[in-house]
Amino acid sequence: MMTTKGDASPGVRTPAEARQSIRRALAPGTSVASPQVDDLLLVATELVTNAQRHGGGVTGFTLDVRKGSVAVSVSDASRCPPRRRTLTQDLRPGGYGWPIVLRLSREVTVDVRADGKTVRAVVPLDG
Repeated sequence: MMTTKGDASPGVRTPAEARQSIRRALAPGTSVASPQVDDLLLVATELVTNAQRHGGGVTGFTLDVRKGSVAVSVSDASRCPPRRRTLTQDLRPGGYGWPIVLRLSREVTVDVRADGKTVRAVVPLDG
């Protein structure tokens, strides 16, 4: 697999654009099993959706494709880190995205800065 660093697609602002960017990055010579790619696509979708819902929109999207894993980084303008929602907080729908990201990723980091945050999730890919 190739390594792609930097902004893989500067126009990524929606979950659909994130998935399209990942498919393009993985296309050449990809032999990764479909369920693993599905996990990666789901993690990216959840990170972008959370940036839209809770962070004021996506301000950056980066892929780092390496042998055995892909790191997806999504930045937004909010300094509030992601948190798990508990049933006692409220009964609104949602609250499943962050636990999905944590479950499907090998490593998750949150870098909070003065101008917002970046969430980076490393998803394992065999192949």
